[in-house]
Amino acid sequence: MSVRAALPDGVRTRSAAADDAAAPTAHDRASTLPRGARGRGRPGRRGRRRIAYLYLAPALGVYTLFVALPWVHTIWLSFYTWDGVTLGTWDGFGNYRDVLTDPTMLAALEHALGFIVFFSLLPIAIGLPLAAVVGAAGGKRRYPVSRAVLFLPQVVPLIAVGVMWRWMYAQNGLVNRILDAVGLRSVTRAWLGDFTWAYVAVGLVGTWVMTGLTLVVFQAGIQKIDTSLYEAARIDGAGPVREFFAVTLPGLRADIGVALTVTVIAALASFDVVYVTTGGGPGTSTIVPGVLIYQLAFTDGKVGAACALAVVLSALIALIVLAIGRLVREKP
Repeated sequence: MSVRAALPDGVRTRSAAADDAAAPTAHDRASTLPRGARGRGRPGRRGRRRIAYLYLAPALGVYTLFVALPWVHTIWLSFYTWDGVTLGTWDGFGNYRDVLTDPTMLAALEHALGFIVFFSLLPIAIGLPLAAVVGAAGGKRRYPVSRAVLFLPQVVPLIAVGVMWRWMYAQNGLVNRILDAVGLRSVTRAWLGDFTWAYVAVGLVGTWVMTGLTLVVFQAGIQKIDTSLYEAARIDGAGPVREFFAVTLPGLRADIGVALTVTVIAALASFDVVYVTTGGGPGTSTIVPGVLIYQLAFTDGKVGAACALAVVLSALIALIVLAIGRLVREKP
């Protein structure tokens, strides 16, 4: 029996320690390998990038097939005069000239831009103070029902929302009944059939739908703000209003950008609520690009003009979203 084997566990001879010290480490063994043989067990940066592309390939394939290619085809059709059935004829930029000169198309674009006030600015202005109250300490425990009710429009399909509000805005609907009950019978009207108030009535539906979304986004952002900032503000004697403007609002800069982007896109691409409630009427007082594109393509047989309007609308959305991104970007 050797001396090393006879020693108790944990006891090492001086020669054994010297042998262990003289043994090459893993790093030493790796350094002696040829350069091409090092690190063969794990993929390099290029290999990891290829693996990442493999994971993304199914989603990219679906996106290309159902979004990118149809979009390229839409741009191609926008240069033709085509009714969707017979052979189309090349029109060049004629459809785009119509988008910029036709009164109905210009009115649709103006109404979409105006909906930014109802779908975006008002919900954000309402959602910020609500989130400051609901997202405060203990807000999750005190206001669960209120948050659920405010977020409910995001769960309900917009078609159902449009049907519900069309009934509420009717001559004998809930809105007029409430006005009649509080002594404002002279104010009652067929809201969705009024040339002056139909646009505002539809816009307020968008405000109701988007307020819950902004509330949830801002409340989640408030939960990420360091509570020590609020404690420091209270030590300095800040009240709730000053605390909101000094701590909450700056801390929600990125979340405001997200909410602004989502709601602006919803405003410019609005279709469901307008189509169900007014169909763009009375006249063209509530016409928006989404409804007009549908009418041009499937009712009037002007597919090329509908595609041109869709391309212009997409470009407008992209420009506004890029401007919002630059506006809310954190300064270095």
